[in-house]
Amino acid sequence: MQEKPPLDPEFVPASLWNRDFQAAVRAGGNARKLAIALERQDGSRSVFHTGIFAGARPANEFYVERLVKFLLWQRGGWKVTIAGDPGVAAHIQRVYSATGARAFDFDFMGSRVYGRPMVIEGVTYERAPEPKEIGLALGRHQDGCRIGFDLGGSDRKCAAVMNGEVVHSEEVVWDPYFQADPGYHFAGINDSLQRAAARLPRVDAVGGSAAGIYVDNEVRVASLFRGVPPDLFDQRVRRIFFELQRAWNGVPFVVANDGEVTALAASMALGDTAVLGISMGTSQAAGYVNPQGNITDWLNELAFAPVDYRQNAPLDEWSRDGGVGSQYFSQQAVNRLLAAAGIALDPGMPLAGKLAATQELMAAGDQRARRIYESIGVYLGYAIAQYAAFYELRHVLVLGRVMTGEGGGVILSTARRVLQREFPEVEEGLRLHMPSEKEKRLGQAVAAATLPRITAPSGRGSDTAGPTSSG
Repeated sequence: MQEKPPLDPEFVPASLWNRDFQAAVRAGGNARKLAIALERQDGSRSVFHTGIFAGARPANEFYVERLVKFLLWQRGGWKVTIAGDPGVAAHIQRVYSATGARAFDFDFMGSRVYGRPMVIEGVTYERAPEPKEIGLALGRHQDGCRIGFDLGGSDRKCAAVMNGEVVHSEEVVWDPYFQADPGYHFAGINDSLQRAAARLPRVDAVGGSAAGIYVDNEVRVASLFRGVPPDLFDQRVRRIFFELQRAWNGVPFVVANDGEVTALAASMALGDTAVLGISMGTSQAAGYVNPQGNITDWLNELAFAPVDYRQNAPLDEWSRDGGVGSQYFSQQAVNRLLAAAGIALDPGMPLAGKLAATQELMAAGDQRARRIYESIGVYLGYAIAQYAAFYELRHVLVLGRVMTGEGGGVILSTARRVLQREFPEVEEGLRLHMPSEKEKRLGQAVAAATLPRITAPSGRGSDTAGPTSSG
């Protein structure tokens, strides 16, 4: 029997629904093969094979629509090919269109991420495209004098690293979300770089971690810049890291999604690969290091990947879709569960303040707060089983402000119990981890410092006098 979140008994885990659907398909004896291919930039392509009922059934359409949604946000793609069922393909074409229910995803994946119109096509199963996965060998470079930064919604972290040794690390509070002037962001990032550079004899390379989607250091979509008007975004934000690189004398400069750097940091700390990193903070961030030890060109934006299949699931405020990760693994999840827990806080209090208040209650032994963390733990256990169907995993690292304090341990222990009970085959080959408090707060910036490969001879980097311009 399904384990219910104490404060959210209507939760319908995607992992259980999918498992039951596949069992029914197999038991029916008339399964139809289906393949879903997603094409990204430079011909990179993922292909996912599954089965559905033969003939037209609403369950087929629901299953494939949610599957396409998950794959789009996990792997990305401007072109989706549905191979094996023309009726299902036509349904996906209607839903993922400029006027369909998933118009947000249609526009986002097409014009905003990949810079071209999104395409949905149907073909026979035999004509399904072949996969072409690309691994990116970023990170793990320890040589030279490096700066690493991690840009969050409430603070920016920065570290100075010399030949693998951390010589400086700090956090600086900032408020980037609703700043309309990109100069605020440039000046803030540059300030952190200058502070770190003052602790080094020179700067050979800079690596960065930030929430959002970045392609070859170019900002495609990022919540940090949500307050910048579209015209200024294109003029000043899209290539802001190129401007910073020029300001720092052209040293190697690499920026990656914060989830990818989380996974990289975990892989480096564990000395192993096949790692999924999940960060629960302002929203949900995720990243993946594959079994070969590389970062992929997948999006890994699990904040928008469905984990709850109930019809009235909580809506994501941005995409207006229900049951996606941001409402279950973030400060938003804590806020959503407060009323059900019987905890009344000032409605005008920021989400970060509500989280801090909940953490204080938890530390004081308040059972109402504990039920919030237990509910998130149930969500997480079922979601990890969902993720394991799409990633090859040996480790899952869970971190972020929601995991800070005693509540983090409750979340992880509850998730383990759910996996042991419902998905023992997944739990057996998987280890769940939480980093130390220091690693939670500063490890990502240190891992980001290892992203660039230094191509210039030692001593040819930027000196500590700082950048050549103010931007």
